[in-house]
Amino acid sequence: MDEVFKALADVTRRRLLDGLNARNGQTLRELCDGLELSRQSVSKHLAVLEDAQLVTTTRRGREKLHYLNAAPINAVADRWMTHYDRHRAATLADLKTALENPMGNTEFVYTTYIKTSPERLWQALTEPAFTRRYWGTAFETDWQPGSPMVWIDENGHRTQDPEQIVLEADPPRRLSYTWHTFTPQWAEAAGVSEPDLAALRGERRSKISFELEPAGEQVRLTVIHGDCEPGGLLLQMISGGWPQLLSDLKTLLETGEDR
Repeated sequence: MDEVFKALADVTRRRLLDGLNARNGQTLRELCDGLELSRQSVSKHLAVLEDAQLVTTTRRGREKLHYLNAAPINAVADRWMTHYDRHRAATLADLKTALENPMGNTEFVYTTYIKTSPERLWQALTEPAFTRRYWGTAFETDWQPGSPMVWIDENGHRTQDPEQIVLEADPPRRLSYTWHTFTPQWAEAAGVSEPDLAALRGERRSKISFELEPAGEQVRLTVIHGDCEPGGLLLQMISGGWPQLLSDLKTLLETGEDR
């Protein structure tokens, strides 16, 4: 955690994080706008933030996009906050996200490091024996691009839809598929109100991508939940849901304990 506090101690780096908090997925050129610094200086500050895992990057064609990564901040909260305080802070964070989430944002990006192998992490993302333990969900598919996916929740409810498909599967490096269909049974199990269910069903179908990269004894897992409705309800929900889910996945793989 020393790297996190060192990175946050500099006002320029905090401004860069504020900029990504306002609009995620910016290029170096975009981040330089408004800062009276050279591209080289900004690049050095971004490198410090990346080393502290406060910023994660992905490539889209020739562009390198930068994203705010909340995982280290969550780790700080887990270390020094009680269960009650953590729940209260999460509630306030969800409210802040709902009020401040930029209307043009269409994706959520999150990076975490898990002490495991790429092969075992791939199993944890695809095999029911794993997914049921930290997610409460199982997938019925052959994991071939274009193949259908059946989502099975912890109550045994099966969700099928022609648009629920595997988009990409390159084990153990990259996995992508379309997000599930919002059904009344899912809403009841998840505690989602009828108005919120109607709002979710009115949004376009999103997709989820997992990128696995070896990092010494760990695996760098980047989750990109994209193609969301700009400023939509789903984007608000997953911004709180994915960090908790990935924390449960990390705990399972590193300690063997369930969520």
